[in-house]
Order: sequence, then structure tokens, then C-alpha cells
Amino acid sequence: MSATDAGGFAAGRLGTWMQPFEAAFTAPTWQRVLVLVAGAILVPGRRTIASVLRVMGLGQVRRFSNYHRVLSRNTWSDRWLSGCLLRLLVDTFVPKGEPVVIGPDDTIERRWGIKIKARGIYRDPVRSSRGHFVKASGLRWLSFMVLPEIPWAGRVWALPFLTILAPSLRYWQTHRPGERQYKKLTDWARQGLIQAALWLPDRRVIGVGDASFAAIELLNDVRPWVTMITRLRLDAGLYHPPPRRRPGQRGRPRLVGKRQPTLKQRLANPRTRWCPLQVTGWYGRGERTLEIVSGTALWHKPGHRVPIRYVLVRDPKGKLEPQAFLCTDLQADPLDILRWFVRRWSVEVTFSEVRRHLGVETQRQWSDLAIARTTPFLLSLFSLVTLWANNLYATRPPAVRLASWYRKSLPTFSDALAAVRRQLWTHGNLRGSRQMFDPTKIPAATLNTLIDLACYAA
Repeated sequence: MSATDAGGFAAGRLGTWMQPFEAAFTAPTWQRVLVLVAGAILVPGRRTIASVLRVMGLGQVRRFSNYHRVLSRNTWSDRWLSGCLLRLLVDTFVPKGEPVVIGPDDTIERRWGIKIKARGIYRDPVRSSRGHFVKASGLRWLSFMVLPEIPWAGRVWALPFLTILAPSLRYWQTHRPGERQYKKLTDWARQGLIQAALWLPDRRVIGVGDASFAAIELLNDVRPWVTMITRLRLDAGLYHPPPRRRPGQRGRPRLVGKRQPTLKQRLANPRTRWCPLQVTGWYGRGERTLEIVSGTALWHKPGHRVPIRYVLVRDPKGKLEPQAFLCTDLQADPLDILRWFVRRWSVEVTFSEVRRHLGVETQRQWSDLAIARTTPFLLSLFSLVTLWANNLYATRPPAVRLASWYRKSLPTFSDALAAVRRQLWTHGNLRGSRQMFDPTKIPAATLNTLIDLACYAA
């Protein structure tokens, strides 16, 4: 297959799907982007430029370095593409009038190599537990995902639209001393959340995060744009609002009022009034009865304070440990707070799926710019495949792969990816008669590529 044929192959159905992003690239770069996107979807195993070119039939192309330069040198704005992708996801999956729930979370891409400057050593959030600390060497990424319910999947999916490289303090001290101020994970989260809200000026944005984002400074900074929901420590210092000043009262105004009992004390107090609540999807299960206590307070520590609504949750059966959550919207309903927060549990599913099906951690770029672009591209590919599968399922019911040892009633991401791959392989490449008895003929180049994939599949 020549480069022209490969470009035409990609510019069919894929060109229609990718049309909203075309304005970000020059015409030559756009043709190469289509080839890279199609190849990244079709190829199994490693997502390297070499494997992508092979699956597209470009293993003998002379100017193969042009495809490498799309990631390592060419000028295009990944931020503009992220904003475009976010608006597409919201318009497709979030009905008007409903809030847009966004979940920021960090993950470690395990990479080694002396040329990868931003590599650091971090706590592994997946393999570590409260009493067991596991270190991981690699790149730390902060990904922002829309958390809508996918109708044909029957559950919430986490769809990445913006992913930021968040290096460690040692990286800034070693490679960029004095160049710019070091940014903590919460600093990157503040910028990403505010940027997402600015991309959606007419929608209410709700951010849900784990305990890493329960920082008073972050909550205060994003309050004008984003309603934040995070976990809350049971021993957090909660206070009443400061009392009104009396006429003629002297001295500096009080910042907080009388201290409230801690949530840990409320949990142990037998006089605490618990309210039963039915919550759907708690820890991946069906509807579950929980008991809650909710109220408003000022969360205060020296020099910082933020008004919050807290929700203290306990399991009446005693199977789950008590937990507490906060929301920066004081008027929010406690049931809504819990429903929004449980959506973020699909984030880890997405991180697992992109490693298993889209080859994250298998790419082999060494330049700083290519590294900063490739992983966000593969994560965003998860969202693009979901969008395109939704387009296909609008005209026909989703196909679910079944086996005698594995039963499922609703499609998963592997089914969505298979549907998109089938369209890319067959649309415009299978030529046959309209007669039902005439066998479908596969072009020799396509057949040879499929055989090569089967032989070298990994």
C-alpha cells in the first residue's frame, strides 16, 4: 500500500469522524495524523510509529521520519484539541441542563531510560495501600475525564480529554533550575479545572477528586468556576461561621466561630441523628442503604479556610468503613453529592483499559515533546473510540462478544474498539457484488496486512 492509498484509506469514515479536529493541522500534517490515528486503533501490541506504519501498509515508505515529526517537531496545539474534544463529549453524552462531572486523577506511566528527563519515583496509587507503600519509577500524568453515563453501556465511563505531565520537584531542580516555579499536583489540577470551566461557559461544572485534591487552597481557587467534591478527613477542623460584630466592638474581626465537633466525634456520639439514604452504584454494586449526617461548616487551618457542606457516611451493616465527603456548594443535596462522587470510580477502569487495549506504556519516544504528546493522545483515543462507537450504535444495536465461559449483556470498551476497527477495515475496502450469494472479496494488500497482524500479534 502506498502513502497515497493509506491516506485515502484513513480519510474515508475516519476522516468524517476526525473532521472537527482538522483546523488544528496543516494539510500535509493532517494526512499523516489520519494515518497515525487509524494505525493506533488497528495495531495490536506496541503503539510505536513503526508498528503503526506497518499496519497501514507503509513499512517500506521512504520518508517515514515525517510521521515521527508529527509528534516530535510539528507545530499544533494540543490544548486546542483538548477543548474541542471536551465540547464534543459534552454535546454527545451530557444532556442540556445537567451538570458536567469531571474527574481529575493522576497515574504513573512506568517508563525507563536515561533520555527520559521527566521520569521520577512516586508512590504507586494502585499497588499501595494504607499500610503498604510501593514505589514506581516513571512519568506522572494528571488526566481530566468527563464522567457521563453511556446509554448503550449501561454505566458511567471516564472519558479523558486533557492530560498533563506533572513532573516531580527533583526534575525541576535538576533540569530546569530557576526557569519557572515548581508546580504541585494541586497547582496543575487548579489550572486544568479552571480551563475546563472556561471551555464550557454555559454549563455547570462539577469536579470530583480523591483525597489528593482535598486542599483548602485548591478548593478556594476553583470555587468561582467549579463545584468541587472530594474526600474529607474525619479529624478535619470544622468551625461555625464568625458571629456578627456588635456595634462599637473593637479589635480585629474573627475569622471563624466556635469549633464544631469533629466528624470522628460525631461518629462515636450515640446521640448523633443518622438519616437513611438509598445510594445507587456504591462500590460498583446496586442500590445500597447507607446512613448519613450532613451539615455546613468552615474548614479551617491556620491561614486558610473554605466554606463546605460535609457528608458523613456509615454502613449500618458495618461492612464498610465510615467515610466523609465535602462539597463547596453549600446548597447541594447530600444524595447528589454521593451520586456525583461515585462516578469517579470509573477512572481507574479507564486507566486499566488504555493499558490493555490502547498500548499505553508501550510507546518508545525519547524526545521531550513526543513524550508530552503521545500518552495524552492514547488516553484521548479512548474517548474518540467511545464517540465513534456511539455514532455506529445509533444505526444498529451494539454487538457483544460472548463465549460459553463468559456472559455479558452490555458492551464494554473492547466491543466498542472492535466495532470501530471493523469499520476501518471494511469500509471502502471490501468490494463485492450486491448478490447475496457472491462472496466478499478482500484486496490482496488488506488480506496480507491482516495475515501479518495475526502472525505477529502480541
